[in-house]
Order: sequence, then C-alpha cells, then structure tokens
Amino acid sequence: MDCKATVNIGAFSRGGQTRGEYKASDHDFGGTEKYIPCGIVDEDTAQLYVTFGSSAKTSDFIVDTLTAWWHGLSATEQHAIDRVQLKMDNGPESSGVRTQFLSRLVHLVDIIGKPFHLLYYPP
Repeated sequence: MDCKATVNIGAFSRGGQTRGEYKASDHDFGGTEKYIPCGIVDEDTAQLYVTFGSSAKTSDFIVDTLTAWWHGLSATEQHAIDRVQLKMDNGPESSGVRTQFLSRLVHLVDIIGKPFHLLYYPP
C-alpha cells in the first residue's frame, strides 16, 4: 500500500514532458483541482486497487482506502483472507506511532474481524 505525490488534473504539461500525442494547454493557469493516488496491490493475484483523494494524504485517507478496498472484495474473497499484511512506507501519516492512524486501523480490524500485520520499509 502506498500513496504518491499530488497530481494536477487537467490538460497540463508535466514539466514540458508528455507521453504520446497528448496536447497540453498553452498555460497552466487556473488548474486548482488536484488528486492524490493511493494504491493497494494484492501480491498473490497481482490485482491493483487505486483510489484518488482530493483533500490530503492523511492517515484517515489511508484507512478509508483500506476500508473501501475491503468492502469491494466479494464475500468469498473476504472469507479466504486469514490476515492482511500491509507493506507500507514509514511516512508521517502512516507511522507506527501515529495515534490517529493506529486508532482508525484498530477500529477497522474490529469491524472486519481479520488481523492486520504492518510491515514497514524502511524499518
């Protein structure tokens, strides 16, 4: 699980670089809409789940992404999972000492009834 840098939404050049035949606006004025991608990869099936948030990369955003991912699984998939292992960066919003993150994560574990194992890199 990981969140990435904020991305401007619109026909903007990204430092003058484009991929393909896409045209950017002449000026990057007026673009105020930005989104933050957050992704979860199932290493067993190679399935990718990406959600976008429009506020900020916070501990609430990360746990909300996990909650949405869990509710997006079928009942069979949920039942087959014994434990959720999360490989996460040790950023300020998802640190193992961040009380808001841990509080929300414990609440999610109580709801779904499956343990979470947090694997941080770098340790």
